[in-house]
Amino acid sequence: MNQTNDGARLSLKSETTDRRNLVDAYLQLTKEVLPSLAKSGGQDWPVRQDHCFQRIVLDTICGGVWYAYLDRPAYKNLTHEQAQRAVDLCREIAEGRADLQQLNNQSLIWRGKSRVRT
Repeated sequence: MNQTNDGARLSLKSETTDRRNLVDAYLQLTKEVLPSLAKSGGQDWPVRQDHCFQRIVLDTICGGVWYAYLDRPAYKNLTHEQAQRAVDLCREIAEGRADLQQLNNQSLIWRGKSRVRT
């Protein structure tokens, strides 16, 4: 077999595995970590449910209502870059480096449901 083809296959397999790991991390962060932090009472966050965190994160990384940019289910259709951005944003939210209230407000505005809470 051609070494160039082997290298390309290896690179693609590595990127696919890396993407899966990122998607798994995104799902763990939005389904477990962020809701747990929200319910612990230490944060004054506008949402508590996993699907709300997913909406906010996906809308933010897409720059609008996520299903206008991604096929459903979103987690299966994230690119490597989108999955990385989603994980990074989740971590920023968890660490208090991203303003969840502002991100939620923007998501709701994109959806025509601006219940702005200050």
